[in-house]
Amino acid sequence: MSAWVTAYIGLGSNLKSPIEQVKTALQALGKLPQTRLLRQSSLYQSAPMGPANQADYINAVAALETRLTADELLSALQGLELLHQRVRQARWGPRTLDLDLLLYADQSINSEHLVVPHPGLGERLFVLQPLFEIAPALVLPGNRAVAELLSKCSESNLQRLD
Repeated sequence: MSAWVTAYIGLGSNLKSPIEQVKTALQALGKLPQTRLLRQSSLYQSAPMGPANQADYINAVAALETRLTADELLSALQGLELLHQRVRQARWGPRTLDLDLLLYADQSINSEHLVVPHPGLGERLFVLQPLFEIAPALVLPGNRAVAELLSKCSESNLQRLD
């Protein structure tokens, strides 16, 4: 049996009751096989990264402890997206649920279907702020501290929801 590893998942939604989509997905993450939910961030609201003619996003980050491999976890996340009726149309377009494997242990992965750390993680306030909230001392592969990346992030359109 595989050893337990910590993985961080980014969550986002801007369709069909986005707050409920993210809350439901957070609960579902803890029910994945061989996986437990360790921590979850607050919910945050942000302007869309892609086309401007879409609703704001609700975002969060979850820390999981899992025995699934990175590929198995990615498949499980894609399965959850399908359960939430995720349809992939336009890049950065509106979605019911987006689940991104941000980090998997301290591994750097660059395969045809999975890149970890997630590309763009270091420039996206809607990922960095919730990640910092649940793991303020986290250092990414390549020796980049989340706190340092957050301090350099120029984005400012993020609102924490209570």
